[in-house]
Amino acid sequence: MAKHDVKDLSLANKGKLRIEWAAQEMPVLKSITDRFKKEKPLKGRRVLACLHVTTETANLMETLKIGGAEISLCASNPLSTQDDVAASLVKNSGISVFAIKGEDTKTYYRHIKDALAIKPQITMDDGADVVSILHKTEKALLKNVIGGTEETTTGVIRLKAMAADGALQYPIIAVNDAYTKHLFDNRYGTGQSTLDGVIRATNRLIAGSVVVVAGYGWCGRGVAMRVRGLGARTIVTEIDPLKALEATMDGYEVMPMADAAKLGDIFITATGDINVISGKSFPLMKDGAIVCNTGHFNVEIDIESLKKMSKAKRIIRDYVEEYTLKNGKRIYLLGEGRLINLAAAEGHPSAVMDMSFANQALSAEYMVKNASKLQNKVYSVPEKIDKEIARLKLKAMGINIDALTPEQKKYLDSWEMGT
Repeated sequence: MAKHDVKDLSLANKGKLRIEWAAQEMPVLKSITDRFKKEKPLKGRRVLACLHVTTETANLMETLKIGGAEISLCASNPLSTQDDVAASLVKNSGISVFAIKGEDTKTYYRHIKDALAIKPQITMDDGADVVSILHKTEKALLKNVIGGTEETTTGVIRLKAMAADGALQYPIIAVNDAYTKHLFDNRYGTGQSTLDGVIRATNRLIAGSVVVVAGYGWCGRGVAMRVRGLGARTIVTEIDPLKALEATMDGYEVMPMADAAKLGDIFITATGDINVISGKSFPLMKDGAIVCNTGHFNVEIDIESLKKMSKAKRIIRDYVEEYTLKNGKRIYLLGEGRLINLAAAEGHPSAVMDMSFANQALSAEYMVKNASKLQNKVYSVPEKIDKEIARLKLKAMGINIDALTPEQKKYLDSWEMGT
């Protein structure tokens, strides 16, 4: 049996069925799997994946294995693992998995170290923790690595900072920046799954509530769109004047967090930055305000300040911690401030992850073929790959589109023709 540290292997059969259920909504990845089975583009390659261990991720892991790769998987967040899926990957697919839902921080990093024992040639990151560890404490393993991919906005930001400092030691493809990823996964996936997590955790009615969305990137846009669709009064906070203007033109109220803190019933952070809801905000909030995060790391809510200004704390529901402030107000923190859509729900629907993980699979193949030509930089997913994934998704949905006629193409390629 593959090396592993999972909660309970007896959960494997349940996980297998759920993995099959997700696969039904992942036709693009299925078409790539069929080709990988014949061509084996990853044959002999060792891949370390640090991703959310979900049913959709399981289908990606099986695609990579069918493509010839040896896989080692660990979680990219302590609360995002689905234990039955982890068990199935070990028992039914023969893939090494090191992930347990609810693992503490020490175990989380130990699991990354366990996964690194594979001596990876390709890394697949969701938040750049593996890349960071390789560059800080496991430098001896860097000589094996030909390249990597990064799944999320937060990780891309970290990696671009490394590249700008000249610290990045191998090329990375920013899967997050593919149109078929961020336009769909971040907007429609995060929008739906975040609200799913909030509602599962709280069972609160969204209609009539005042919901504050911090950040109007693609994730924030998706969340704002969904909460407004459910009938909430929706307020957006931003630091970027262009995004703030866009949110205003999209019909949302826009204001600083200091003003929004006094009005909100539910707060959702989606920025990728630290202390977006700071210690100054909590005393301004209503009694019973709910705060949660849908950004990658649990740094967007200043939890340490919340603890210090509280006189009591208790768990009142699964994934709901009640903090009673010294002024008597109660603040409810969901999912320990971690990704609420994966802490309290199941993450993005498989139909949207189909495109995101198709990008991962094809980017891994691209890296194998082209790593020697690439510099130690962060690259976008090649446009050809992005458009091919969109084409395959449309085909799977039974949607046909027009193609340029020779006359139209000539017109667009020329400058001579006018009105």
